[in-house]
Amino acid sequence: MVVRTEWRLRQQSPQFKTRTGESVSLSSRLIIGFVTAVYLVWLLIRAVSQPAWIDQLPTVVYELLRLAEIAWLATIVLLWVVVWWQARQEEAQPWEPLNLETLYNLHPADFERYVARLFRLKGYRVVVRGRSGDLGVDLVITRQGGKRAIAQCKRYRSTIGPDIVRELYGTLIHEGVSHAFLVTTAEISDSAREWASGKPMTLIDGSTLVEIAASLQLNPTSSAKSL
Repeated sequence: MVVRTEWRLRQQSPQFKTRTGESVSLSSRLIIGFVTAVYLVWLLIRAVSQPAWIDQLPTVVYELLRLAEIAWLATIVLLWVVVWWQARQEEAQPWEPLNLETLYNLHPADFERYVARLFRLKGYRVVVRGRSGDLGVDLVITRQGGKRAIAQCKRYRSTIGPDIVRELYGTLIHEGVSHAFLVTTAEISDSAREWASGKPMTLIDGSTLVEIAASLQLNPTSSAKSL
């Protein structure tokens, strides 16, 4: 049984395949964004303030500064092209649902990307937050209309108890989002499901995850079991 709420995923393309390479993480994108922002601030200073010291630089130094600016811009463009290309490559990969034993053997980061891809195929925008300092949040999910949710991806074999669900609920409150997903390869205890009942949470155990993934491949035009 799955805790059902308004955060139900819509049926989309049947394609999915987990990545073997490392995608550009949220932290990497933030770094690229920071470098881009610094460059734009520098251009603003150059255009508005027009520092006098720049005009006083020796010709050789001035030319080196110009070359550095061009190299800086080229690096930023290249980095954003890599981000865009990797996103396109991920979207283009064929859907290949995995069985439970294969999911057990995935690296935790690969399991997070597998679940993230599943949400994307259902029509949501997903960001993998990363493995360090994630504060209990593996995925940040945005639905149409701007509502945000979080997801924890637990590649466990032992049964999930209510303590993990309580922690996730606390993270939901801390993050200020409207919903939380727990997606795991393990079974979820009745006490955990009972604790989540009536709360904006959806619990997905291993067998349900496999069923959802398989339904996308076997019958993409039918309504898959909601996440």
